[in-house]
Amino acid sequence: MAGKLYLCATPIGNLEDITLRVLRTLKEVDLIAAEDTRNSIHLLNHFDIKTPLTSYHEYNKVDKAYQLVEKMQQGTNIALITDAGTPGISDPGEDLVRICYEQGIEVTSLPGAAACITALTLSGLPTRRFSFEAFLPKEKKERAAVLEELKNDTRTLIVYEAPHHLLGTLKELQNALGNRRLTVCRELTKKFETAFQTTFSEAIRYYEEQGVRGECVLVIEGRSREELVQEAQQSWEAISVEEHMEHYLSTGMDRKSAMKQVAKDRGVGKREIYQMLLKAENE
Repeated sequence: MAGKLYLCATPIGNLEDITLRVLRTLKEVDLIAAEDTRNSIHLLNHFDIKTPLTSYHEYNKVDKAYQLVEKMQQGTNIALITDAGTPGISDPGEDLVRICYEQGIEVTSLPGAAACITALTLSGLPTRRFSFEAFLPKEKKERAAVLEELKNDTRTLIVYEAPHHLLGTLKELQNALGNRRLTVCRELTKKFETAFQTTFSEAIRYYEEQGVRGECVLVIEGRSREELVQEAQQSWEAISVEEHMEHYLSTGMDRKSAMKQVAKDRGVGKREIYQMLLKAENE
């Protein structure tokens, strides 16, 4: 029988956050694929896990994935772990999972720590709807495109950043999104964990004075729906009601439906639009 891939979440800081199921699985599988074996060996030694290790990282993620799949096809059970947190989130694990499904290998995920969810629940910002962006793209054109997309996103935004890039990213985000509220989460689950509720301008000023230490998760409030509606109304108000009507009529919409949509766009009643059109016809 073919083997199986186990995605095993490991602690993001506090070793007590590992689950009993992950510990048992790491001991029972035939092989553990780790993002950085030098880092993971400390975790395995701490829990007295003797299972053989192999490396699986960004620079060998495709070729090594096929090698691991071949082993699983021969009956080997493999656990995948990342440096910290849940494999497959902002790391090469997603490629291995995709290739496993393509090759008919069974995959299961053992839940546990994830920095994005830990930060979100700690942030004090709305949690029902959120967008996880991980690290923003490094390439300038792609980065600018992503920031443009995020500008009108009404969901809470989650972004990862390294300490030496934090100030620059905060300034970019403020320029793109405006001076929004955010919570800067640092050293999650560790002794000096902090959740700094602030705004972009306050955070920039603070870190310019105090410096930055530790990996950060930025949890940022989404764009206000009221602002979006107001902005849309203002853009429609820049043209006449007749031009607004013509915009919808030219798409094939009937007059009644077009009038209803114009009223909705402008935040007024349909009768008011009718009166405005009637007045324009009589002038």
